[in-house]
Amino acid sequence: MEWPELDALKVRMRDFAERRNWDQFHAPKNLVMALAGEAGELIEHFQWLSESDSANLDPGKLEEVAAEIADIQIYLVRLSDKLGVSIGDAVEKKIVENERKYPVEQSWGSSRKYTEFESNP
Repeated sequence: MEWPELDALKVRMRDFAERRNWDQFHAPKNLVMALAGEAGELIEHFQWLSESDSANLDPGKLEEVAAEIADIQIYLVRLSDKLGVSIGDAVEKKIVENERKYPVEQSWGSSRKYTEFESNP
């Protein structure tokens, strides 16, 4: 599956890192750790909020959350580039897999894991 926006972002982030001689620091291991750190920073914004508050962020908080989402996406794109993984293909494959694991008839309105269904795929 082609995602031209992600492909363009991948090239832009590769160029950004190369122009700063940062590629040397972007081993997959390091990118995964940076990604986990950014996910932790995103979590901090929601940690003590109610469900309602988490769905109704004030504009300032929403801007901070958007910046963390951007950081996460940037690290995902760099990681996929370094590993030669097509995010579009991986997402499409995962959606197909989830459709198989979570048939509508068994998963409608349920938060159960697919392994808890009557007949596991």
